[in-house]
Amino acid sequence: MTIVPDFLLIGHITADLTPNGRIAGGTVSYAVRTAHAFGLRVAVLTSAMPDDPVLDELRPYAHELIVLPANETTTYENIYSEQGRVQYVRGLAAPIEPEHVPEHFRKAPLVHLGPIAGDTNPVIASLFPPETWVLLTLQGWLRRWGDDGRVHFKHWFDAEALRHMDIVVFSEEDIVEAPQMEAEYRGAVDHLYVTRAEKGGTHYTKGVPVNYQARPRTLVNPTGAGDVFASSLLASLLKFDGDFVKATEVAAELAANSITRVGLPSAPTPEEASAAVAVVGGA
Repeated sequence: MTIVPDFLLIGHITADLTPNGRIAGGTVSYAVRTAHAFGLRVAVLTSAMPDDPVLDELRPYAHELIVLPANETTTYENIYSEQGRVQYVRGLAAPIEPEHVPEHFRKAPLVHLGPIAGDTNPVIASLFPPETWVLLTLQGWLRRWGDDGRVHFKHWFDAEALRHMDIVVFSEEDIVEAPQMEAEYRGAVDHLYVTRAEKGGTHYTKGVPVNYQARPRTLVNPTGAGDVFASSLLASLLKFDGDFVKATEVAAELAANSITRVGLPSAPTPEEASAAVAVVGGA
């Protein structure tokens, strides 16, 4: 028997090469934990080597996990120097296409598109009915690389695809090479979030901006905070019946908590998610 998920997550899991070994990463790894913390039934559509140990990071949190088999798992390596970070793609899994999305997944009320390496066909956004909230974290469509694997910025704007997306989230750091994209996107989607780290961020509703504040925390590691913010926002919309003000407050709180921890455990615990929802709901 197939069960319609509450929260559908689509995108590649990644294997990240670090000085401490090969670890799981990518939007799906943070978002599946986050949505699960809200008590939601989460489904994941991804691609990887079928026996890759990084998939074990998804299984405890996914009610249903579909892995499109690939010869490689999408793999990133970050090299740091005094000049900053240089990022490389060292492996790439199979593309995720519309025909890979099962019928019962297409009925999910919440959909998070989380491409990490240009892996998800934008046409997928058109598969869902109007009442579904479709959120895109844009970062993975802003990357290109050559034969050497070195990642460079790529401008991405597809008006037709964006017509089927309700919410787009990206960081101001994602578009540092093309800051005009903020203006482009604010007029293309109903809800645009531009996150600005410790400065908070801006929520554009049909082009009208409202700033929100970051919660003060001691920074340990910022990796994954944007993914926690986006998935918390989407999950909170279900909890608050589409109230974006309340959903934003919950998302900002849980993203702030995430920067105090390292790696996938920076995603919220069920206790943290429940507490944030309770505080905002009672405000």
